[in-house]
Amino acid sequence: MTTRSKTAQLKADGRFWLTLDGRNFLGRGRVELLHRIRETGSISKAAKAMKMSYKAAWDAVDAMNTAWQSPLVESGPGGSRLTEDAETLIAAFQKAEARHTAFMQKLTDGL
Repeated sequence: MTTRSKTAQLKADGRFWLTLDGRNFLGRGRVELLHRIRETGSISKAAKAMKMSYKAAWDAVDAMNTAWQSPLVESGPGGSRLTEDAETLIAAFQKAEARHTAFMQKLTDGL
């Protein structure tokens, strides 16, 4: 039997997503995209800042807008902006993700 070095450590790990109707709805990447849209006022600029294609960013925004009961991102001639629902969901995600991180740390501490 081989033993690991004393610096190796087991760690509990897992991704966190909010799901809607059994489908991934809001995760870390989508929250970052929403933040970048808020900062830049543009889906295109947000995509560039994240080094992703405009199509991938637009598809993510479209998927969120379609899944939720009202749009999370509104776009028009002046650019794009987050709705109040988007801001509320971002805050809920961040709170839940922090609890998830703390839970995963407790699992790791118990290993």
